[in-house]
Amino acid sequence: MSERQGDAQGTGVQDRSDTSFFGQPGVLANLFGVELWERFSFYGMQGILLIYLYYSAAEGGLGIDEAVATGIVGAYGGAVYLSTILGAWLADRLIGPERTLFYAAVCVMAGHIALALVPDLAGVGLGLVLIALGSGGVKANATSLVGSLYDEHDPRRDAGFSLFYMGINIGALLGPLLTGLLQKEAGFHWGFAAAAVGMAIGLVQYALTRKNLPEKTHHVANPLPVDRRVAYIAGVVAAVALVGVLVWIDVITADRLADIVIGISLLAAIAYFARILSDKEVQGVERSRIFAFIPLFVCNVVFWSLYQQQFTVVTLYADKRLDRDLFGWEMPISWVNSINPVFVIVLAGAFAALWTKLGDRQPVTPIKFGAGTALMGVAFFSFLLMPPGENTVPLLGLAGILLLFTVAELLISPVGLSATTKLGPRKYTTQMVALYFLSIALGTALAGTLAGYYDATDEAPFFVSIGLASVVTGVVVMLASKPIHRLMAGVD
Repeated sequence: MSERQGDAQGTGVQDRSDTSFFGQPGVLANLFGVELWERFSFYGMQGILLIYLYYSAAEGGLGIDEAVATGIVGAYGGAVYLSTILGAWLADRLIGPERTLFYAAVCVMAGHIALALVPDLAGVGLGLVLIALGSGGVKANATSLVGSLYDEHDPRRDAGFSLFYMGINIGALLGPLLTGLLQKEAGFHWGFAAAAVGMAIGLVQYALTRKNLPEKTHHVANPLPVDRRVAYIAGVVAAVALVGVLVWIDVITADRLADIVIGISLLAAIAYFARILSDKEVQGVERSRIFAFIPLFVCNVVFWSLYQQQFTVVTLYADKRLDRDLFGWEMPISWVNSINPVFVIVLAGAFAALWTKLGDRQPVTPIKFGAGTALMGVAFFSFLLMPPGENTVPLLGLAGILLLFTVAELLISPVGLSATTKLGPRKYTTQMVALYFLSIALGTALAGTLAGYYDATDEAPFFVSIGLASVVTGVVVMLASKPIHRLMAGVD
C-alpha cells in the first residue's frame, strides 16, 4: 500500500486514496487472502480430525477411544488460544507483528504437511503442535495488521474489518466441504493434504506482497533487551525438556491432554487477575471494571465449552445420529461444520444493522453475554426434540440447532473482545486481551472433556445437564446485569 510522505516522516497518517480492493487499501486483499486460506486449512482439518482419531484402522483411522479422541480435539483447540499469548509476545518483544504472522503461517503449513505425510500418532502429535503454535501466531497478529492499514479516523475502517471477517467465514465454509469430500472418496491423508495446499496458497500470495504492508507493522513495540534473551532461550529449552520428560514418564498422556490444558489455562487466568488486581496503580474506575469483567469471563468460558462442541459432540452426532443421505449419496460428516459459517455470513450484517438502528437502546454488554450463553443451552435442549435411532435425524433438524448456535455466537462473540479492550486498565490492555483468549482456551478444552460423557445411545442426561448449566449461567448474568453494568463504570 502506498503511503503519504507524512507517514514516511513518522506521522503515522495512512493514504486514503488507495481504494483498489472494494474501496479499501489494496493490501487488504493480501491479508484477506492469507486469513481465508488459513481458516480454510484450519477448519478443513478440524472437520475430519476427530473421526480420524476414533475411526478404526480398517476405516483409515487410528482407532483411539472416543472419549480420549474428543479430549485430544479439545486440548488442541484450547492450545490454539493459549498460543495466542506466545504469538502476541513474539510480536511485541522480538520480531514485530508482520514477521510473526509470516513465520506462524509457515508453521501452520508445516503442521498440515505432517498430518498428511507422517503416519499414525506421530503425525498427529507433530502436526497438531505445529498448527496450534502457528494458528496462535496468526490469530494474535492478523487483526492488528488489518488495523494498521487505517488511521483511527478513517471512515473505511469498519467496512475493511467486515471484509476481512468475511474472508474468515468463506474459508471456514469451504474448508470442511473439500477436505470432507476428499476424506470420504480418497482417504484421510488426502483431506489433510488439501488443508496443507490451501495454507500454501495463502502463504505464497502473502509472501509475494508482504512488502506492501506499512513500515510500522515491522516495529517491535517493546523490544526484549539483548542481555535478557539468553535467559529466555534457556527457559524455553528447559520447558521443552520438562515436557519431554513428562511425556516419557507417562505424566502427559493423550487421555490427560484436555485436563492439562484446562489446568494451565485456569492457573494462567488466576495469575493474570491476581497480577492486575494487586497492582496499586489500578484503582477506582479501572479496578471496578476488572471486577465487572470477572462474571463476563466465567460466562464466556461456559459459552465456549458448549459452542466448541461443534468439533466434538456435533461431529459424533453427525456420524451416529444424522441421516446424511442426499438423493442416494452419503454426505461427508465434516460438511456439517460448513453450516455455521453460512449462517454467520447471512446473519452478521443483520445483527450489525440491528445494533446500529437500536443505538443507545440496544442491550447492555452483560445482557448480550447472558442471552448468548442461555441460548446455547436452549440449543442443546433442542437435540432432545430429534427422533431416536441410528442415522435418523433430518439434516434440516441439525441445521436448525446450528442456527441457534450462530445466533448465540453473534450475541456474545463480536462484543467479547471489544468489551475486553474497553474494560482493561490502560497499563494492562494486552494482558486483558490475553485474559479474553484464556477464557476461550479454557472453554474449548472443557468442550473436549465434557464431550467424553456423550453417549449416542443415551443422550438425554448429557444434553440436559450441560444445557441446564448454560441456561442457568446465562440467566444469572442477565439478572445481575445492573450491578455488573454499574461496575463497568460508563463503559458499554
